[in-house]
Amino acid sequence: MSFPAIGAILLTLLDLLTWLIIGRCLLSFFPALNWGAQPWRTLYALTEPVMEPFRRLIPSMGGIDISPMILFMVLQILRAVLSTAF
Repeated sequence: MSFPAIGAILLTLLDLLTWLIIGRCLLSFFPALNWGAQPWRTLYALTEPVMEPFRRLIPSMGGIDISPMILFMVLQILRAVLSTAF
């Protein structure tokens, strides 16, 4: 596998992760949602390992969790670095 192909795969995975986090953020507006039921459990399992460290570092402000916004910025920076590297 060549380096451009690896770069394309990594960029695609970053895009997928970004969309999964957007979906999770949108679904958080529904408090009655059962995160233990499928497909929500899978969405939670895919996004929580990435979101949890940011949540630990950045406390909520007035009950509003801004860690997804910081995570988006980090993902965009990482995407920019990868697209220039490959």
